[in-house]
Amino acid sequence: MSLLAKVCGLTRSEDVAYAAAQGADLLGFVFHPPSQRHCADLSLASPWLDRAVLVMVADRPETILTQAHSHGFRWVQPYLPEAIREYGLRLLQSAGLAVLLPWADEPGQVPLPAERYVWETSRTVTGLLGGSGQVHAMAFPPPGEFILAGGLEASNLSERVGGLPASVRAQLRGVDAASCLEAAPGRKDPAKVSAYILAAHALEFP
Repeated sequence: MSLLAKVCGLTRSEDVAYAAAQGADLLGFVFHPPSQRHCADLSLASPWLDRAVLVMVADRPETILTQAHSHGFRWVQPYLPEAIREYGLRLLQSAGLAVLLPWADEPGQVPLPAERYVWETSRTVTGLLGGSGQVHAMAFPPPGEFILAGGLEASNLSERVGGLPASVRAQLRGVDAASCLEAAPGRKDPAKVSAYILAAHALEFP
């Protein structure tokens, strides 16, 4: 089967509609005001709730749960303090939400069970939570099925996926891109988006 293509950092209705029409399997909406990709109007996700992902930084999982339920999200990508990460994951899952759990490429993480993981560049490298446009060494894989993130675009997808060891690649289910698909922060470049989705769907997982 083809890899899933997640387009993240969507802030404009025309970009959401275009990514969806091009076949994006997951659409990421960042709700974090300090981010350049903050989506102030989460109602943009309403027509696409079957594939919309709420990407949110919060001190408490209840805050994420409230936003998810208010706007009808079924998937969440929660960035929570390490001390309450396990509690937050259980709360969100018990509320019926599917969790795309951030998994930084760094050692020492607790292997919490999630529907899928987003394998991304460590904050210790980027100074940011979540999308940075920077690749990572792919040294510390998640403990289950994952979506690969970190500096991805059409031109490097095949190389990055091909660089995964076979045992790790067996857990790969998709790819995630945001900043590398932009004309400007929060503003997608249609040509980059369509090329990325096409390249992702040309790759397969076992």
